[in-house]
Amino acid sequence: MALSSITKKLIMSISGLFLILFMLLHSTINFFSVIDAFKGTWGAPAGEGWFASGCWFMATPVIDIMVPILAFGFFIHIAYACILTYGNLKARGTERYAVANKTKAESWAAKNMFVLGLIVLGFIAFHLTHFWAEMQYVEWFKGEHVAPEKAYFLLEQTFGTWWMTAIYIVWFAALWFHLTHGFWSALQTIGWSNKVWEKRLMCLGTILASLFFVMLTVTAVVAYLVANGIIPGSVMACCCGGCC
Repeated sequence: MALSSITKKLIMSISGLFLILFMLLHSTINFFSVIDAFKGTWGAPAGEGWFASGCWFMATPVIDIMVPILAFGFFIHIAYACILTYGNLKARGTERYAVANKTKAESWAAKNMFVLGLIVLGFIAFHLTHFWAEMQYVEWFKGEHVAPEKAYFLLEQTFGTWWMTAIYIVWFAALWFHLTHGFWSALQTIGWSNKVWEKRLMCLGTILASLFFVMLTVTAVVAYLVANGIIPGSVMACCCGGCC
């Protein structure tokens, strides 16, 4: 039985909110590395290093169960985004997003949500090659134990050059635009918005997206500073020598 347009939007909204919750957890754990950099516990094992402890938590069975659910959520969100975008283009030609008022129609993020989503998706795949493929994949499919403190090395390796750090910041900016519209739009779709709360939810979405952007950007910049010796505590030499 074919789903209605409203049902498709509802499914996409719920999956999007679920992904935002996971993003909050992920961003917070990444930001722990910033705390370690200034506490002098960068590279310390779980129990001493905040980031290492966060990575240890991400390797627990609870997260192992959540990862397939997360992947399914991504698939659903992307699939219905494609279906709805195709339907909008087919029905309205170049008017990609039908919105309720002129203010929403003038929102750049609202007009380009699908393109922003593709950019975010592309960078997620790129990001997975830097971290997930080096940690969870190795443990799940190769049966090799990866020490949580190796995550510090991967941070330095990934953000060790200014241009890679800049590329990631561009990704974070695209994510900011995607979330500023997506958050309140999802709540509106599930019926949690009205004339009184609409501006409040838009403001909350901007604050939440800005929080993610700041946390992720600061994490990347601090990792760059550590990798280049501007902030002491680099583990690159140690890990390259095989002690990770």
